[in-house]
Amino acid sequence: MKNTQQSFVAFIVGLLFAFGLALSGMTQPQKVIGFLDPWNWNPSLLFVMIGAIGVHVISYPIVKKRASPLLDTKWHVPTRKDITARLLLGSLLFGIGWGLGGYCPGPGITSIASGDMRAVFFVGAMLVGMLLFKKTEPLLKLKE
Repeated sequence: MKNTQQSFVAFIVGLLFAFGLALSGMTQPQKVIGFLDPWNWNPSLLFVMIGAIGVHVISYPIVKKRASPLLDTKWHVPTRKDITARLLLGSLLFGIGWGLGGYCPGPGITSIASGDMRAVFFVGAMLVGMLLFKKTEPLLKLKE
């Protein structure tokens, strides 16, 4: 029963997230690239970030007071704080992909629903990149 509840809540939250991404313009690559372009800067996504930070600043202290999440027995929060080569390489690749494609994973996946072939190509390339990294990671000695 609990897995059904978790899956249902995850589905609803995912739909809300996708709706928010679409409403904010994050699923429009030209808007994202405009935000990242210092010569033709489009500041509209700055308001999305400010809104998200505002929600987080208010909700996180409230949620943090709970001993556990509503539908699980414990919190699953990363505890590592070290900066590794793996983290830096992943961040670099993420930023390059976001800047070139205008998508990051969430908006890319969300945009597939609209039938946008750029999104299909982006998500396909992202999955190939993830697979290549998984296969080459042992050779790069980036294991932690």
